[in-house]
Amino acid sequence: MRFSLSLLFAGLLAGVSASNVLELVPDNFDSVVGIGKPGLVEFFAPWCGHCKSLAPIYEQLADAFSHAKDKVIVAKVDADGEGRPLGQKYGVTGYPTLKWFDAQGNVENYEGGRDLDALASFVASKSGVKSNIKPPPPPATLILDAHTFDDVALDDTKDVLVTFTAPWCGHCKSLKPIYEEVAKDFKSESNCIVANIDADAALNKEIAGRYGVASYPTIKFFPRGGKEVESYEGGRSEEAFITFLNERCGTYRAVGGGLTNEAGRLAELDAVAQGFLSAAGSARDAIYKEAKALSETLGATSNHYLRVMEKIVNSGEAYVEKESQRLALILSKRTMALTKLDEIKIKANILSAFVKSETSETVIGREADEL
Repeated sequence: MRFSLSLLFAGLLAGVSASNVLELVPDNFDSVVGIGKPGLVEFFAPWCGHCKSLAPIYEQLADAFSHAKDKVIVAKVDADGEGRPLGQKYGVTGYPTLKWFDAQGNVENYEGGRDLDALASFVASKSGVKSNIKPPPPPATLILDAHTFDDVALDDTKDVLVTFTAPWCGHCKSLKPIYEEVAKDFKSESNCIVANIDADAALNKEIAGRYGVASYPTIKFFPRGGKEVESYEGGRSEEAFITFLNERCGTYRAVGGGLTNEAGRLAELDAVAQGFLSAAGSARDAIYKEAKALSETLGATSNHYLRVMEKIVNSGEAYVEKESQRLALILSKRTMALTKLDEIKIKANILSAFVKSETSETVIGREADEL
């Protein structure tokens, strides 16, 4: 039993330590490379810091092509150890050095990025083999170019914020994830667009010149109605962008993509709601008729105020607290589509207009004292 357990333990360790990166040495190199299969080979040194940083990425790269070992190889050579003769043969002078060998053994240096996407794209393009890496979801940021820019940014019906960036720009790279979150926050706002254009691409140079883009990132706001383009000079946090867009677009977005507590609220009906709470009987009927008349000019959201008034009449004022708790629970779980969550948030906001304010209670109390 002890022997069997030892074998089992050894087998588990072997499974854990298994690697899809092929280790090459002088004795097996020529029997693997250049005999019908292309491949990427890393020449590394065990003590090299950059090699250590690349190691987990290179393992992922090998895993990404493990389904096609008969068509392409991902290998490595310890060029400061047993594989030193190979490093000398192929002119390796620094670590790590990556070289591509075609099916006939012809070699070229790899000069691309050392992130997984760049490496996988290179191997796929050279070998014709697709990796098993799942493509990332499309960005929420609308990507523009010379063919689409005018149709979007100059659309008279939309407000559009555009970042003019360059792929090599460090500040642009820092801004990108923040800006993507802003785009997600405004995804359901069809008339408030968050967009980007590579202003350094040859195709887009004319557009960058048209708007005086001289540094990166440059951020400009294109308001609806053909109004003058505005340079964005605000902060570069998610909150700062949201505040700016809410002011310019007339939206009520909050950090994280939801709506603020002001969304859906109508000042005219908020005042009527407070009057409705403090009234009774025929006075409430009169206020309801007043609200109904107002709602005809204030849009569909105003109908929620009428429904709450009807519910209070039929179910009592306890309805407001009970329904508010129910909606708050739904919003906290966030399991519904964004558009549905927006609808629920607006309903919750309007319900809060029917909570007696301290001001109204003070006024009512003062009136009672005077009586």
